[in-house]
Amino acid sequence: MIALSLTEIAGLVGGQPHDIPDPDLKVTGPVVIDSREVRPGSLFAALPGERVDGHDFARRAIEAGATAVLAARPVGTADAPVPAIVVPDVIAAMGALARAVVERLDATVVALTGSAGKTSTKDLIAQLLQRRGPTVWTPGNFNNEIGLPVAALSADEATLHLVLEMGARGKGHIQYLATLTPPRIGLVLNVGTAHIGEFGGREQIAEAKGELVEALPPPRRAGWRCSMPTTPWCAPWRRAPRPVPSCSARPRTPMCVPGMSGSPTAAAPPSRFTPLPGAAK
Repeated sequence: MIALSLTEIAGLVGGQPHDIPDPDLKVTGPVVIDSREVRPGSLFAALPGERVDGHDFARRAIEAGATAVLAARPVGTADAPVPAIVVPDVIAAMGALARAVVERLDATVVALTGSAGKTSTKDLIAQLLQRRGPTVWTPGNFNNEIGLPVAALSADEATLHLVLEMGARGKGHIQYLATLTPPRIGLVLNVGTAHIGEFGGREQIAEAKGELVEALPPPRRAGWRCSMPTTPWCAPWRRAPRPVPSCSARPRTPMCVPGMSGSPTAAAPPSRFTPLPGAAK
């Protein structure tokens, strides 16, 4: 993470410092939500869970080297103070901090969403971008209102590319995530039926995934995958003022790419992939 003093962080998240001996102390490590992952200079975000409450592990985090705790209530005592920044909502504060840090980066934010394949595609994109410079990407499937800020806050001044998954359990979720880490490039992998019960239908899933495209600044640099040109839930993206490029694994579609062979060429960037026979060029 970009090094920030506790005073700066408190101002960015609208928090109140508690038991902080030196407000100029800096957070130089990552923001973590698991006290076992704390390392010197970390900021520990104390989140309530279904079985445990992160506030109960605040002291352990400080003992492990965390600079302070981001908490919803004071976590120390008069005899054993624990430096903390107290906020009304820890998750919202993490999002606000992520937005502030990303705004200070000179990095290209690449965001992707879809009903399936996000994690593997994200990892592939990140591996390619690493050849061009320092790249940070979502660990595992940290793609919600908690995981995305954690991923974004691992970036620092040297980061050139930030590759982030954006997941959704309903309409408005991706729109919110995009306000935290405004993407410059977006990719919608597919519109499937995962979590269809939470959305209400496939068209609603498409609308939710389309929030990523709508969040992109002009000119919209996005790509999406639809199986056929007449797929109804893809229609809104086709009617956009600036058409969004699409591809498909099915033949006789505008851009048919049934597969790729081999791996990137060994030559220096830009890397190239070779489509399998029959694929569109």
